[in-house]
Amino acid sequence: MNTPADAIRGLYLITDHGDNLVARVEAAVRGGVRVVQFRSKTHAPEERLTLGSALARLCREQGIPFIVNDDLELACRLDADGVHLGQDDGDPRAARARLGAGKIIGVSTHNRDEALAAEAAGADYIGLGAMYPSGSKDIEHLAGPAAVAVVKACVTIPVVAIGGITRDNAAPIIDGGADSLAVISAVLGSADPALAAAELALLFNRRQPFPKGSVLTVAGSDSGGGAGIQADLKTITLLGSYGASVITALTAQNTRGVTAIHGAPAAFVAGQLTTVLSDIPVDVVKTGMLFSSEIIATVARQLAAFHKRLVVVDPVMIAKGGASLIDTDAVTTLKRELLPLTYLLTPNIPEAEALTGLAIGDETGMEAAGRAIGGMGVANVLIKGGHLAGAEATDLLFDGQEFKRFTSPRLASTNTHGTGCTLASAIATFLARGEPLPMAIARAKEFITAAIRLARPLGSGHGPVNHFEAAREANLGRC
Repeated sequence: MNTPADAIRGLYLITDHGDNLVARVEAAVRGGVRVVQFRSKTHAPEERLTLGSALARLCREQGIPFIVNDDLELACRLDADGVHLGQDDGDPRAARARLGAGKIIGVSTHNRDEALAAEAAGADYIGLGAMYPSGSKDIEHLAGPAAVAVVKACVTIPVVAIGGITRDNAAPIIDGGADSLAVISAVLGSADPALAAAELALLFNRRQPFPKGSVLTVAGSDSGGGAGIQADLKTITLLGSYGASVITALTAQNTRGVTAIHGAPAAFVAGQLTTVLSDIPVDVVKTGMLFSSEIIATVARQLAAFHKRLVVVDPVMIAKGGASLIDTDAVTTLKRELLPLTYLLTPNIPEAEALTGLAIGDETGMEAAGRAIGGMGVANVLIKGGHLAGAEATDLLFDGQEFKRFTSPRLASTNTHGTGCTLASAIATFLARGEPLPMAIARAKEFITAAIRLARPLGSGHGPVNHFEAAREANLGRC
């Protein structure tokens, strides 16, 4: 039998006191927030009531719980779905008597004993924290992620972890059994609350059975099977997610190169996208060869409404054998229409040079290109350093503020067909499985390095990487 507290799952947003609150919360809900708690400590009474009414209406329209923080009177006036009480903010029994049986009551706790006491007093869920030090308040009780599993083993009601949670430190909390993550600045402090919420909400896929999440690849077909849609679907499946596809072009291709390309009509590309996205719950979209300016514009228009916002773009321009895979007008359209929608762009050195007009000869040049591409509206850019010399192959991730290096041994091999497609698809897959972006990149780089090292000669040109053995060696599809 379902109870009201069964709705306390996933990403739990606590409001701040900043400007444009309703608009920011609305964006966060579009990104994946599943519970909103209205916390008002500084607003005047009338402003508190106005903001609360607007947020309550938003939550009703979206079908998600609206919880009022600490203020039982305000919860009643707003007909909120429930109230959240601190340890010193009242008895859950009294709140139940006032609100009624159908409402949700949460209680803040810091340890196992407080959690058990809250459940015994009739709480529907508990807040547990703090997980990490936080800028929102002084931390007196630092429970830490390890406390989640301890408390979860003792109570039967949902556990909402709170305190200092970000995209990059949330995974251990979910793995410990938390039903929900409560955040404030990690979402509302972001310049793009919808994207920040989408990143955090997707982390819950890590607890799903295989296949974990789903990836839609929008790319061209490689008749030789080493790159394009074929490489993408191999990668997505072997690494443990579900793969769907939209084909933008057909190629006559083998290990020696591309002999012919037949682009799909843009309207048919749009039809494929609409059909898939209207039915299959896609978590991440990965694009590869988009072929023409018209197709790029069509894909951008369709993806503008993709509410999860995680779009990984591999800006495929040149085939391994040297053939152009994109027409002359397409680069301009790519930069103008698709890059501002891009969560992660994965250009190699020649592609980064084509996009920026910069010459790249070392990591300093890669950093300059990363900053330039970030200025085009891309949320994150991974400049791949495989075309540079040296004993190591280093990729640089720029997140708009700082760089992170991902390094692996450089391998001497001619069997590298499909490396770009495979790496981007692997990143997309790990994102869909619930890994935060830095970890998704690290695991994908591990996978592609193994796939190159384990590649076996096939054909007389640039042979494909070995997707199967790389996944089996690292046990990546089952971990």
